[in-house]
Amino acid sequence: MKNSTKILFGVIGGIVALALIVVMWGISTYNSIVRTETNVEEKASTIRVDLQRRSDLIPNLVATVRGYAEHEQEIFTELADARARLAGATTIEEQEAANQEISSALSRLLVIVENYPDLKANQNFINLQTQLEGTENRIRISRIDYNKAVREYNLKLRRFPSSVIAGMFGFEKADLFEGEEGIDEAPDVSF
Repeated sequence: MKNSTKILFGVIGGIVALALIVVMWGISTYNSIVRTETNVEEKASTIRVDLQRRSDLIPNLVATVRGYAEHEQEIFTELADARARLAGATTIEEQEAANQEISSALSRLLVIVENYPDLKANQNFINLQTQLEGTENRIRISRIDYNKAVREYNLKLRRFPSSVIAGMFGFEKADLFEGEEGIDEAPDVSF
């Protein structure tokens, strides 16, 4: 009986050890998925901050341009509407759509500026132009960083065996910040 008891305890000990390994693996995998999901959220927040920075520059840019181009009211309205949509955006998709609208309106505004040589020489406008260019570059980098984080997260959700843990806890795929074609390059804001 002693041998059978030892064997029984050995089998039970082996099962407990295996169960413990599986549980530890599950916890580690879950924490890894949470870490990559949190990284995606952080990168999305950085995009929001950069888009908000650009949005905050627009009223100053509009005020400077308005003094020279008072009759260009339509573009000012488009910019204000696009900024309002960005402020109300709650998802990456909504932010992406508002970003496209702002980029389009800004491009049209900058084309209008070409007709006003005095404005292009205005120091306030030059400073705003420099800030806008820097912000556009920050947005571009933030989008790239966000998309890298999303790819890593989505791969983790799809790879076996971590896909099992992801499915058990309801982790969902994140969307890329793709934008429209050509949006991956900052608009040319030099005059």
